[in-house]
Amino acid sequence: MKKKTFRHFMLFALIACLIPVLAYARKYPLTATSVVPGAKGYVDVGQDKNGNTEVHLKVEFLPKPSSLTPPAENYIVWFRQQGSEPEAQGQLKVDDNRRGEFKTTTHMKNFDVFVTAESEHVPKAPAGPEVLRATIQKE
Repeated sequence: MKKKTFRHFMLFALIACLIPVLAYARKYPLTATSVVPGAKGYVDVGQDKNGNTEVHLKVEFLPKPSSLTPPAENYIVWFRQQGSEPEAQGQLKVDDNRRGEFKTTTHMKNFDVFVTAESEHVPKAPAGPEVLRATIQKE
């Protein structure tokens, strides 16, 4: 009887520890534009110990930016809160298998994530065509 009670307690403790993590982690699908209609992906959103938003983009079937018409140099990930200007987060690199990943952390809670194909290496504002988009709503 003691063994069964201990197992139930441990299971309960494990579930109680995982509920906040599982309740918070969410996946948001990325919507592809007509520029890259076959691309697929998602944004996995979580929270770090300081309350910041952890963002992990994962894409597949995304062609190299140089193969677009017109060709681009790279893909840039942007975040934009409603009423604010977009902020460049960094470059989304695509491998030879047309897969890419990007990870970062932000203070933002509700924001749009979008990816553009850019000719400039470090653009100050989005200038190229948008290829992927998702809206993150945590609160």
